[in-house]
Amino acid sequence: MKKLPDEPSRVVSLFSGCGGLDLGFMGGFQFAGKIYDRMPFEIVWANDLSPKACETYRHNLKHEIHCGDIWTSLELLPKQADVVIGGFPCQDVSVNGFGKAENGKRTILYRAMVKVIRRTKPRIFVAENVKGLLLDRSKAFHDQMIGDFEAAGYKVSEHLYLAADYGVPQMRERVFIVGVRGRRAFEHPTGTSQEPCRRITAQDALRDLEKIPENPEISHIWSKAAISPEQGNRKLKAGSPATTIRAECHGNIQFHYKLDRRISMREAARLQSFPDEFSFQSGLRETERQIGNAVPPVMAWHIAKAVHEYLK
Repeated sequence: MKKLPDEPSRVVSLFSGCGGLDLGFMGGFQFAGKIYDRMPFEIVWANDLSPKACETYRHNLKHEIHCGDIWTSLELLPKQADVVIGGFPCQDVSVNGFGKAENGKRTILYRAMVKVIRRTKPRIFVAENVKGLLLDRSKAFHDQMIGDFEAAGYKVSEHLYLAADYGVPQMRERVFIVGVRGRRAFEHPTGTSQEPCRRITAQDALRDLEKIPENPEISHIWSKAAISPEQGNRKLKAGSPATTIRAECHGNIQFHYKLDRRISMREAARLQSFPDEFSFQSGLRETERQIGNAVPPVMAWHIAKAVHEYLK
């Protein structure tokens, strides 16, 4: 069925988490004094395994998400979509993870994405994963995955994005794989702040929260974990973007650049570019996991804009 010019593009979202990638595709939010316009996309179907993440998703994005195992949820898929998006689980290829790649039980969930693409036949799909996907140890898995996407009928390109180059106050690196049907290649968006002097620093993002006491109502709560080796001893630098916000840091999230404590969940959300009105419907540990697993909404918005340009 042909879409009318004024109709929004229909999006199917997989491994949606708390909704960072989806929020970027929807747009209509503000971060760091900048407005990110509403985008012409409609999320018509979403899925995630975590009940707590689904609760946060519903509360903020204001539409339904199918909560449960992706394989059993596929029977509920719509017949058609214009766009399929998702960040399939990455622990098996993560630098800090298990390094199982093609033998891992979670990373091979990309096959569910391939199945969804074959069923809904979108004009374009966007898949997100960690930098470890490009390591030599992941080559067999990487090549197999790209081959499966291509076999579904798509011209595939990939690009390593640095979140700080796109208005996110974090030195987070992630791979985005985009597949298109047709001859024209997808153009990955150019960063808006690639010069270090133009990047948003940790202090830029968090300065106004320095004097605010703990407040669970806005997720301004922090881990009391003491200093521990390596990951548990990192400290933000005021004049630089934050180091990567991790999902499984077990309370060992970065220390504040100035205050004698670890950063709060609201501060971590700021460093991921979530707007302040985005409310996490869970306690500290689960919120930490949701924030760390998310795609930064601002970076997602730039990719969504490029997808819209392609669809036009």
